[in-house]
Amino acid sequence: MLVSKSMSKMVFSISAKSSLSKAITLQQKCQVNMFPVLDKGKLVGVLTDHDIQRASISDKIPLDTHEAIDIVSKVPVREVMTPNPITIPQDYTVGEAAKILLRNKIAGAPVLDTDGHVIGVLTRSDVLRVMILLTGINKKSFQYALRVKDQPESISQIVHVMRDHGCRFASLLISYHGVPAGSRDVYIRVYDIKDDVATKLIHKLNEIATVHYVVDTISEERRIIIE
Repeated sequence: MLVSKSMSKMVFSISAKSSLSKAITLQQKCQVNMFPVLDKGKLVGVLTDHDIQRASISDKIPLDTHEAIDIVSKVPVREVMTPNPITIPQDYTVGEAAKILLRNKIAGAPVLDTDGHVIGVLTRSDVLRVMILLTGINKKSFQYALRVKDQPESISQIVHVMRDHGCRFASLLISYHGVPAGSRDVYIRVYDIKDDVATKLIHKLNEIATVHYVVDTISEERRIIIE
């Protein structure tokens, strides 16, 4: 899924010349944790809640309340923002963007179009929303976690067995993380099967793979089926 289809398109930006007090008011009103900072329409930085908190406890803000109010009305955003921000191209996949956020330990980044204009912001919440969609976890289902041989036919065999048992597929994910060489882990989410079929299916799948667990979210109470 592309970033352009997953980002938060309602972008609240602020001018680099605006005061810190205006930024604080805007943050409280908009309930967002990061603003792109613009100067003559060009992205020059980002202002995060962390930047605001850091500025509020700096030497620029005295302990006297009245003096503090006067100063925050004069301190420009440019002085407290994070300059040269990390950005994400609109045509990146969400997976590529997630790697950028994780590698740089940031909670979000502005999204730029091909002309370098800010068109949105991608946050951790946006990434998690995509993960929920792609994994099919929002649909009541059974998730089977299996370890199979890293061979071309291994997954097709599993799919064939599940189809024979009337399964409909919500998602299929593959991981090599922490898996021994020559193997891979497969996570398949299926629905439209009854409880007894889901249990019988474990035995069939164990003939061609190793079933680690099955999570049932179809029942009234979530449960893990252990065989």
